[in-house]
Amino acid sequence: MALDRIRLTQFRNHRDTALDGTARFNLLVGENGAGKTNVLEALSLLAPGRGLRRATLADIAAHGSSEGFAVSADLTGEVQLGTGVRPERPARRVVQVNGAEAPAVRLGEWLSLGWLTPAMDRLFMDSAGARRRFLDRLVLAVEPGHARHAAQLEAALRERGRLLGEAAEPDPQWLGAIELQIAEAGAAVAQARARMVAGLTDALEALPVAPFARPALQYQPGGPLDQSELTAALAAGRRRDRAAQRTLVGPHRDELVVTMAGKDEPASACSTGEQKAMLIAITLAHAQLLSPDRPGVLLLDEVAAHLDPLRRAALFERLAQGSAQVWLTGTELAPFEAILGEAVVWQVSGGRAERIS
Repeated sequence: MALDRIRLTQFRNHRDTALDGTARFNLLVGENGAGKTNVLEALSLLAPGRGLRRATLADIAAHGSSEGFAVSADLTGEVQLGTGVRPERPARRVVQVNGAEAPAVRLGEWLSLGWLTPAMDRLFMDSAGARRRFLDRLVLAVEPGHARHAAQLEAALRERGRLLGEAAEPDPQWLGAIELQIAEAGAAVAQARARMVAGLTDALEALPVAPFARPALQYQPGGPLDQSELTAALAAGRRRDRAAQRTLVGPHRDELVVTMAGKDEPASACSTGEQKAMLIAITLAHAQLLSPDRPGVLLLDEVAAHLDPLRRAALFERLAQGSAQVWLTGTELAPFEAILGEAVVWQVSGGRAERIS
């Protein structure tokens, strides 16, 4: 068991919701709009980043609330994690570990957290940026330091873009210092992404071919993975980048290429069902890479209902073989019959959750 004694306060439609006595499998059942996904979103904020909806802080607080919002949970009975927004500073997210304020990136040191939602079904047809965010989230669950490197890279890229956009020629020494920061953080980010794709590839090959479609993954870097080579590439591209008003080389231009193994067809050209199956396969392979040193949590939103009985059974079997605590949502109990004997079930309605088994 990973998370327990979960509290949601003024979080979307949950004014005051408590979930106690969790188990390995946790089911949230209720009508559409009842607030099931809101619970998963709250849990997703116990990891660095903007959560599974990537929502702004202002959109998360309960409608009409001027008190901010709060999410807290006990982790393995030893650590309390919390996050939220205080009313006096509505634009700043606060994170606490055992009651002491901490940077959001520290959350990744305590918990490996991943999710799969219906909004991700179009991942393979979405932008390269969406796939980079997806890959970074997978990396973060395995390598907590990735969040710090990614934040440093983003900040340095913004500063270089600002300098290149000024009317006057930027100071070469100052520009060189910024490019060194990009290269240091960028090399760490790129190498971590490459390691993740290699690890996922090995894990996918170890999983049974059926019943889920097997994806083949390829990492295409947007620049050199070596720090010194990336530094040189940035320096050589200053004139070109100044004309383009953006940095044209680096890990911010990486791409994750996915094809369906066996068919050798781009994932973007596959059927909706095949794309869903490949996403599930990646999620299951990623679960094999989670470190035993940190508790793992997997959030699966409306996944079981869209699978046939054979694939549902395979999904539950593979989840049971893993070590992560699993949270699932659905509109009815029938699709979860195979795991009801070992699951805790909450009925969610109108922003309230009542334990029914």
